[in-house]
Amino acid sequence: MAKLTQEEILAYLDEATILELNELVKAIEEKYGVSAAAPVAVAAPTEAAEPAAPTNVTVVMTSFGDSKVGVIKVVRTITGLGLVDAKKLVDGIPAEIKKDVPMEEAENIKKQLVEAGATVEFK
Repeated sequence: MAKLTQEEILAYLDEATILELNELVKAIEEKYGVSAAAPVAVAAPTEAAEPAAPTNVTVVMTSFGDSKVGVIKVVRTITGLGLVDAKKLVDGIPAEIKKDVPMEEAENIKKQLVEAGATVEFK
């Protein structure tokens, strides 16, 4: 039996019908004991069914406390908003201060707002 070159094999594959290619795949699977099916990844079981802590959260101010002016200053620093926009945000509580931030950054934002007198929660 003459050995086929790679180019000859590729030329055959270009000209073959889908039915012929399907039969070829089945013959290869049977002869060599392999499968053309894509491997499926299996998720490893977790140790416990505990929900993971959220990686990103939204910082929501629920109250500005006794020092509204101080809270507005901190909100301006955190968000980069102008004075009027920061005041509107603080007046519209509960207000989203920052959305979809990493937990570490959210903790820092909460610390700044709480020191200014605000009440903050994460969602």
